[in-house]
Amino acid sequence: MRLPVIGLLILTLTLSACGKVRESRLNPFNWFGRSEVVEAPADGVVPGRPYDTRILVSQVIDMEVAQYPSGAIIRATGLPPTQGWWKADLVAENGGLPVDGVLTYRFVIAEPLTPKPVSTQQSREVTAATHLSNVKLADVRQIVVVGAQNSRASRR
Repeated sequence: MRLPVIGLLILTLTLSACGKVRESRLNPFNWFGRSEVVEAPADGVVPGRPYDTRILVSQVIDMEVAQYPSGAIIRATGLPPTQGWWKADLVAENGGLPVDGVLTYRFVIAEPLTPKPVSTQQSREVTAATHLSNVKLADVRQIVVVGAQNSRASRR
């Protein structure tokens, strides 16, 4: 009779401690918060690779940094002006190195091969993602994804 009661007591104490760890910085899922809109570049143009003909997506409507044991996945959703945009990618600025703790990505896409209709927002959304290892994340305090009209940022 005593053994089940002691086991139940230990289980209760263990689970009650989970609430505090869940909200602490020890939990890797709290490393980056929800993204927020930040100011876009002044002219909407960010210098890129000369051979890359893709352009910045019109708007970055969502950005998420998903943590997992060996690093993080940065996923961004963009909204181009019409349907048919393709070849979406998050291109790292500054050789993928953070500047003052800020790691910046350009959200680039390729134009449609033929003219396409505007249609609904959901039918135009384009998603791109990239992976970062824990080594690359070591000095990063903020991740920014840049579009032509806006940018989104997620901070630690």
